[in-house]
Amino acid sequence: MPTLDWLDRQQAMRRADEVPYRLLEHVSSHGDPATGNLLIQGDNLEALKALLPLYRGRVKCIFIDPPYNTQSAFEHYDDKLEHSQWLSTMYPRLVLLRELLSEDGSIWVSIDDNEGHYLKVLMDEIFGRVNFIASVVWIKTSSVHNNAVFFSSQNETIHCYAKSISNLKFGRIPRSSRNLSDYSNPDI
Repeated sequence: MPTLDWLDRQQAMRRADEVPYRLLEHVSSHGDPATGNLLIQGDNLEALKALLPLYRGRVKCIFIDPPYNTQSAFEHYDDKLEHSQWLSTMYPRLVLLRELLSEDGSIWVSIDDNEGHYLKVLMDEIFGRVNFIASVVWIKTSSVHNNAVFFSSQNETIHCYAKSISNLKFGRIPRSSRNLSDYSNPDI
């Protein structure tokens, strides 16, 4: 299987193991405490590591919207990383997220063309190419941009992987009697 190679790859591969465990400190409650929902403020790599003792192998669905590495600076984070830095940032987080997934769980990662193809290869390596479900393309805007230099991109991608494709089951939306006449495979 092909793998990506970049500056500091070996260090990135060790990073998930090197992150120290920290205890989550309860600061305040929001909403109904019976739901068990958590709002964690802090470094996301440390937060993922702190969640492992409680949630390893128990998370059914993960959706992340990581920095796209657009070479822009935003108010709350810098999206202007060198390509190898971006890969080194993503690798340990994906490794820890995989550990959180249940055997029948899936991960969905939103990305654009800046790093999307590299992310796909990285996820093939971490989750296994056999566990790739699909790359879903979605329309992020309904109008073209007049300031585009070459093309006005209207799409982004969500890469979807299972932790174990043989254990993954998606619930299907029931078909109405009207829908059944439109399908040639009504038993599915």
